[in-house]
Amino acid sequence: MDRKSKVRQIALAAFIAWGAAQGAHAQALQDNNASAGVMSQPGTTTALPVTAQSGQAETTALTPDENRQSAAGNVAELQQMIRGSDLSELRTTYNGSYGASMLFYGKEMTYYIALFQQKNFWRVIKTQDASRADMIYKDFVRQTVQLSDVEIRRTQLEAQKAFTQRMIALSQDRASRLQADLDVARQQQSIVATQQQQKQAEATALTQQKLAAQEQLRVAQRQVRELQRQLESGLPSH
Repeated sequence: MDRKSKVRQIALAAFIAWGAAQGAHAQALQDNNASAGVMSQPGTTTALPVTAQSGQAETTALTPDENRQSAAGNVAELQQMIRGSDLSELRTTYNGSYGASMLFYGKEMTYYIALFQQKNFWRVIKTQDASRADMIYKDFVRQTVQLSDVEIRRTQLEAQKAFTQRMIALSQDRASRLQADLDVARQQQSIVATQQQQKQAEATALTQQKLAAQEQLRVAQRQVRELQRQLESGLPSH
């Protein structure tokens, strides 16, 4: 056996061993929920667990003998088989915390099909009919799809809620920064307006001072011209 197969066998063994430890509890839950459509009594057709969406129980195509296998200790048998190196994992499907596996014991050409939730086994069915094993596996996979629907939607809704909360926080932070920028802009605008008023007042005062200076200049120039005229008129001609 190559390294990859050996690691896979070890992981699968740990998985089945953990599931077996929960077997008694899972079996008790199955018996208590029989009236709710979780599992029928041996000798009858087994019903799927009730889904949260439809509220209706769908029926698997298990035979009476296959139904009786749940009470015959298939979980313990599978646990015993997994300790060896001849059991191969053919397929495993996960939907949310639910899963279905098909394992194969080549020495006896026997298939083991398991339905579990968070590594707690609900059902373990064995058969030597390959097409039958494939049908049961597909049926278990279909159950995991139905059962995980609410769980998956809950996960999605939680993610959407968290995303929305992050977006709200980012938007609020952005709004705070924009408000701060706006406050600074308004403050600066007020400062500029005050400065403009001061400069306008100074310009008006300078304009008045300029006009007054120009008038003084004109008066001085007139005085100079008059004095010059008087001075020139009093001088003797040549």
